[in-house]
Amino acid sequence: MLNQIRSRLAEINCDVFISMHQTHRRYLTKFTGSAGLVWISHDANILITDFRYTEQAGEQSPDWEIILQQSTLEEAMAQLIEERRVRRVAFESEYITVNQLAEWQEKFEAVEFVPTKGLVAQLRRVKTSDEIEKIAAAAKIAVEALTALVPRIKPGMAEAELALELEYMMRRLGAKAVAFDPIVGSGPRGALPHAIPSDRKIQAGDFIVIDMGCVYQGYCSDLTRTFVVGRPEPKQLEIYNIVLEAQTAALNVLKPGLTGREVDSAARDVIRRAGYDRNFGHSLGHGVGLEIHEDPRLSQFNEEPLAPRMVVTVEPGIYLPGWGGVRIEDLVVVTESGCDILTELTKELTIIE
Repeated sequence: MLNQIRSRLAEINCDVFISMHQTHRRYLTKFTGSAGLVWISHDANILITDFRYTEQAGEQSPDWEIILQQSTLEEAMAQLIEERRVRRVAFESEYITVNQLAEWQEKFEAVEFVPTKGLVAQLRRVKTSDEIEKIAAAAKIAVEALTALVPRIKPGMAEAELALELEYMMRRLGAKAVAFDPIVGSGPRGALPHAIPSDRKIQAGDFIVIDMGCVYQGYCSDLTRTFVVGRPEPKQLEIYNIVLEAQTAALNVLKPGLTGREVDSAARDVIRRAGYDRNFGHSLGHGVGLEIHEDPRLSQFNEEPLAPRMVVTVEPGIYLPGWGGVRIEDLVVVTESGCDILTELTKELTIIE
């Protein structure tokens, strides 16, 4: 990955690439501390951090030169810029504020700061074997936690109680943290794609949408299933089966070379033909890795082709205000000829008695 960054530096005629973005810092160096600056030049890779983290950085990033930040990052940068006669610095325009850039330009008058976009994010789209193993482990924890939760769901339990149980179970199974606050939407609240768990009690006849994931060794998982309390009504079966058919259609076509738009369309066309296109307002899926939402996107607006070892969610849904909703989501890794599901869990409609 460093060679790819150095090649880009040569293309844009820059002396060095810098990043202060925490996720990118971890991706490039393996350093997990909360403060620091990555410096990649044609002949050096340097990690600047403060006293709290220098020993940790040395352990986690043995192939990097570690420089102790004596005062501010800007002062450490100034010393390197002077020592190495730097004139053009590439930076990540998405993560540097206008104010920060203005301060740099004022402090380093002889230096030209060149904005780049997506340089590291593009590298992160395709996962290494080690990254896929960690994501798969996070997915396994999520599946085991949700499997253990289902028999404990009873009418009268609050949505917030289910969310708390899930978090506790995932941590007990080895998760470092939740990848995001669990989403639990029961009854009519299932029509909220990102329902914040409330004090609403689970009732007979409810659909329950549960969306959850965890972090394992820095990498995230994402999983959604929809359950029904008691015997499902005909309309519930109809909506559930449409969503399941839509997800199956997308999984069947997902392979390298297809664009995010094409995979999204495979699911969206099923829902459109059933007459519920206005009730599926979000994209089909997103990349997952060090962050729970990252590139690539399975979206009507993404014309970039998928490639092997990309990890994405496939999560169609139908949401009917005042009635409820259904979402079915799996986490998959793109293979040479299709995709493998990492969240192996039944998609037959589970009835909560």
